Amino acid sequence: MRRFARWLCVLCLLSLCGASGAAERSRLVYSWGSNAGGDLNPHQYSPNQMYAQDMIYEPLVRYAGSGEIEPCLAESWEVSPDGRVYTFHLRRGVTFSDGTPWNARAAKANFDAVMANAGHHAWLGLIGELEGTEAADEHTLRLILKDAYGPTLADLSLIRPLRFLSPAQFGADGGTAKGIKAPVGTGPWVHAEARKGEYDLFKRNESYWGRKPELAEVLVKVVPEGESRVAALETGDLDLIFGASGQGAAQISLEAFKRLEATGRFETGVSNPRATRALAINSARGAGRDLAVRRAVQHAIDRDAIVRGVFLEVEPPAPFLFSTAMPYCDAGLVPYEYDLERAKALLEEAGWKQEGDYRSKDGQELAFDLCFIGSDAVQKTIAEVVQSDLRKAGIRVSLIGEESDSYFKRQQDGEFGMIFNDTWGAPYEPHAMCASMRVPSHADYQAQSGLPMKKELDEKIGRALRATTDAERSALYRDILTTLHDQAVYFPISYKTLVKVHREGLAGVEFPAFVNSVPFDAMSWE
Repeated sequence: MRRFARWLCVLCLLSLCGASGAAERSRLVYSWGSNAGGDLNPHQYSPNQMYAQDMIYEPLVRYAGSGEIEPCLAESWEVSPDGRVYTFHLRRGVTFSDGTPWNARAAKANFDAVMANAGHHAWLGLIGELEGTEAADEHTLRLILKDAYGPTLADLSLIRPLRFLSPAQFGADGGTAKGIKAPVGTGPWVHAEARKGEYDLFKRNESYWGRKPELAEVLVKVVPEGESRVAALETGDLDLIFGASGQGAAQISLEAFKRLEATGRFETGVSNPRATRALAINSARGAGRDLAVRRAVQHAIDRDAIVRGVFLEVEPPAPFLFSTAMPYCDAGLVPYEYDLERAKALLEEAGWKQEGDYRSKDGQELAFDLCFIGSDAVQKTIAEVVQSDLRKAGIRVSLIGEESDSYFKRQQDGEFGMIFNDTWGAPYEPHAMCASMRVPSHADYQAQSGLPMKKELDEKIGRALRATTDAERSALYRDILTTLHDQAVYFPISYKTLVKVHREGLAGVEFPAFVNSVPFDAMSWE
């Protein structure tokens, strides 16, 4: 009997180990610098995290890595000959994860909720062009535009604000601007649980209409520091590190990436360039009003040294605001080369004379404040390099590091001399990003506000967005990008890449089309 009891105990332990192993192979543990944030409203921004919104909510159409627009919640669509009416035939048999049917009424309710708060979304060109929506029948939705708008499908594919929440979860006011009841979408994941400062748990949507994820759960632990994230991966407490390197709370430094790569214990990879790290120079404030100063800045900062020293050449240097690989962005521009003597000569010719360490003109010192997110080690390091480089040209740079909310408020209000202002990657570039330049939603509008041709520039952007032929659109974007380059409003630094580091045996970790998404639904344990 004692021998039988011992064998029974062993069998129970083996059974428990097997169950534990099975659970482990159906769960992936990731990390982020904070909780997913807010109420995960698909029609709002900070503090909601885009990776989480992308897991829960789906668009009418999807932007594929190939650059093509593919069906999603709409199976097909037609565009009227004048480009003003888009008719979407919605996917049948789809429900939100709370059981609410997906249909044209639900789609229209979401568009109405977004448009009721249109001023909040003015950065997106489609919002200003949308005249109305119609639920023609149960599975047919029409979008009526004021004018033909070329990037309509690209704007509809974005992670926010035009994705779909169950109408049963709209706020008490019947909309979404003042909050929602619960984050319920049609996507492959459900936000199941959150503990502030600890984790967010996402579970597979068992009623998902498409190919269900092989993983049953994604546990996103709150790990604020990059080095803590690295330690957690090494001890097996994390399965995956994924995202842009060196920037923000959800990534790691490139030094750490290289170190993990060198161990040979993990699968690693680097994506092709996805977006641009850049500084915006305020043309309406202080020394930034002077074109000669802005051009001198272009020549005085050693971009290649930053790429070598900060990005270990994992990110390539960015001579232009948008990569020439982006649609309509190969404008035939000539890069500004690093040339300290040329920078000094431009300043001398413009009357900025040096006495002591810094230059001045008519009693005004040649100085900028450079604003960055204080917790972002990469921004801080780049800011210190820029400060040192510009000092050699006689330009004083004062560094202002602060929390992200204050930083983004400065972007909107124009309270900066220079500020970090990264681009957003495909499919935002160039259409959505140029559209946003016309309103004070990001640093672009304020940086450009002192340009004598700002009104003309905005009008050209509007014409490019409404252009009906590629030839017309290409010509307009060439003019727009040439003007911005000649006016030296931006100092592009590097083309951002994504990195991945994960435990062996995790398959499907591919780099997505969007910079801010993580393809959990394609991942599985081998």
